[in-house]
Amino acid sequence: MIASRNLGFVAAAATLLAAAPLSSIFQRWTWLIEAAIAVAVVAGVAALTRLVRAPLWGQVLGMLAGLLLALTWLFPGGTELVAFLPTPATLAHFGELLQGSLQDMRSYGVEVPDTTPLLFITVLGVGSVAIMVDVLAVGLRRPALAGLPMLAIYSVPVAVYVDSVPALPFVVGASGYLWLLVTDNVDRVRRFGRRFTGEGRDVDVWESSPLAAAGRRLAVVGVALAVVLPLAVPGMTGGLLDQVNSTGNGTGNGRPGQGGSPGRIDLFAALSGQLNQSEVAEMVKVTTTESSPFYLRFGVADELRPDGFRVRPPNGRRVDRDLPAPPARQGAEQQRYRATVEVTRNLDMPFVPVYADPVNVDGLSGNWLYDSNLGVVFSRGDNSRGKRYSFEYVRSTFTPSALRRARSLPAEHPIAVQQTRRPAVQQVDLLVSRLVEGKQNDYDKVRAIYDYFSRENGFSYSLSTKGGTSGEEIVDFLTNKVGYCQQYAAAMAWLVRSAGIPARVAFGFTNGTSAGDDTYLLTNRNLHAWTEVYFDQLGWVPFDATPAYAVQGANRSAWAPDSDAPDPEPSETSAPGASPEDPAATAGPDREDAADRDTDAGFDAAGGAPTRRAPSWPWWTAGAVLALIALLCLPALRRMALRRRRHGRPARAVAAVAGGPDVAGGAGADAPGMVVLGADHDRARADAHAAWDELLDTLVDYRVRVDHTETPRATAERLAREAVADDTASAAAVRLLGRAEERARYARDPLTGEPLHRALTTVRGAIAARSDRRTRFLATVLPPSVLLRWRLTVADSSSRLVASGGRTRSRLLRWNPRRLLANRAARRA
Repeated sequence: MIASRNLGFVAAAATLLAAAPLSSIFQRWTWLIEAAIAVAVVAGVAALTRLVRAPLWGQVLGMLAGLLLALTWLFPGGTELVAFLPTPATLAHFGELLQGSLQDMRSYGVEVPDTTPLLFITVLGVGSVAIMVDVLAVGLRRPALAGLPMLAIYSVPVAVYVDSVPALPFVVGASGYLWLLVTDNVDRVRRFGRRFTGEGRDVDVWESSPLAAAGRRLAVVGVALAVVLPLAVPGMTGGLLDQVNSTGNGTGNGRPGQGGSPGRIDLFAALSGQLNQSEVAEMVKVTTTESSPFYLRFGVADELRPDGFRVRPPNGRRVDRDLPAPPARQGAEQQRYRATVEVTRNLDMPFVPVYADPVNVDGLSGNWLYDSNLGVVFSRGDNSRGKRYSFEYVRSTFTPSALRRARSLPAEHPIAVQQTRRPAVQQVDLLVSRLVEGKQNDYDKVRAIYDYFSRENGFSYSLSTKGGTSGEEIVDFLTNKVGYCQQYAAAMAWLVRSAGIPARVAFGFTNGTSAGDDTYLLTNRNLHAWTEVYFDQLGWVPFDATPAYAVQGANRSAWAPDSDAPDPEPSETSAPGASPEDPAATAGPDREDAADRDTDAGFDAAGGAPTRRAPSWPWWTAGAVLALIALLCLPALRRMALRRRRHGRPARAVAAVAGGPDVAGGAGADAPGMVVLGADHDRARADAHAAWDELLDTLVDYRVRVDHTETPRATAERLAREAVADDTASAAAVRLLGRAEERARYARDPLTGEPLHRALTTVRGAIAARSDRRTRFLATVLPPSVLLRWRLTVADSSSRLVASGGRTRSRLLRWNPRRLLANRAARRA
């Protein structure tokens, strides 16, 4: 019974550890404190029911009651009895919290604030998982199956997180699951009988068995592989190869950023890749009853991080059913139109383009959903390629006066909380403070920011931009004042958020080329990004800060006119902007010549060639090849250095000897590779050992057998008979090397005055001549003697590390609390 109680508390702790990935969803740790309280209550009730020997169904009922009491105390509705006893009104309050959690899920993106509905559903989920884990691990003694409800917790951040879930929470959760398995198996082994080591020694109560230690090591290795392996495998999210490949320029015929699932698609990369392509590709054909439509949109990025805006996973209802009615926009003129869209095979993504505020959609299956908050139609398993569909939509036209009357959103409004969140950048905040100074309403503040992105302030359009040195991309753009539509849209949205007004980035198509009968052809040149700003009672209002002269099919409006136009007088109704192809629209004293600017078509107007940035993959490839060559050359360089060091010993010895010429049998003092008479005996022995070591390494390199049990003379005689049998000079040379090594080891006086290294060169040449081409190549490029020496060094280091770890573990075991308690109990007995 004690073992079952211990296993129950381990199951509770393992549940909390498995919930660690939820930390990537919440901004704070309030959820963990409240979940720990609920799990502790569930574990305590489970222990009490097992103490009174209640059946399994009684344990389950007790744990459910404990979870209900914990939820009542943590999330009171004001109608409880004695602060933690629920009433029917409390259950109704819980139902309201569940409904509120659904609304918060649609309103917030990760990381979410500590709202009461989201905390309630989190604690309820973790507590329910704790009950299932306890039943499986303790009640049914199937701890391996307890991993399924734990996996359900981990799947939540995986499903909603835009990027890869951090690895550390996964490691913590996996450790909890392994802890539960180990505890159950130890309990089973203890029930079976005594534990002992492979040598037959009993394992004490406080000591872990070798089998358990091996299991822990395997568990650590398994978790490490599960974390590291996905980082290095191409195609897996967050991999190291993805980080390297993300530095490309976005050119080519591929579809960067497209495909995949909504929320993981990189719309910025997709747009950049299409704009940088030299060829024109037809993507969409749209027919609409509206004479002057606004932009056709398909995506929204509304989560702002230090590296820019990201796409948040959408959530919505099926489009083959009735869609929610568009909100009434006070002060805006609304008209209803119908459009038919035909998508070509050049557009392949989990979104389909629609005009803002669609009312109904025909021609799409139930796999397609509509997110009314983002205003996008998406699918989790289908793509837009080849789709043809029709829909009705409501076009809203705003006036500057109506926008000026809009009140600022309260700070606690969900949209204000979510859509004004931004990183703190001092340069941006100072610029926004200067721009909105003295402005009394949100619209005037937005217009001040919008008008800032003008030619008068030095801004221009180009697909080829340059980086900066500030470390912040937003600061670099505001400093260089050169960019394309994504940068203008993201920069304006960032500045508007800094002014405390909700803003986001929208993606879609500008107006295309008319094909007659109210039909427009949209190509990759019409892909565009713009800013949407939220006004109370009016909803999301578009603002396009990109210079109109550079955007094909640009559309300007009364509330967001072209700030670069010579006559900026706005009209009360929106009208399509001037097309770059219209000479009258681009003429004017303040406009640049067409040859001095880049257009959104992706061409250099001066040269007529596509604007391309130099690809970076050749540099990465060349660097990888050079690194591989350097790695392969390391063994050969090490062998050359070792041979040179050994050959240099006699030269230094000669240089150190005082004397004149002809001191070594007629050889001059400058003769290299000679040991002269009168040299120091210790140096002569060192020279003989160096020559012998070089001979042994040469034998290893050319795969000649080396027997370390033989004496030097026996080895030399064997080599003379076998390796160089037909070469008298080589046989004499190898015998000389053997005699020198033998004298250096055993004689009082070493052998001096003999050309050892000349003999070594003769032997090496004879052995190499008798070897095949492959052996000679490996001896030169990958010398086996160097590789063998490295393997032995690694093995020795590993052995020393294992021995050191064993000694450290033995010292630590002396102070093991379990051992001290066991010894104390033995002394009392």
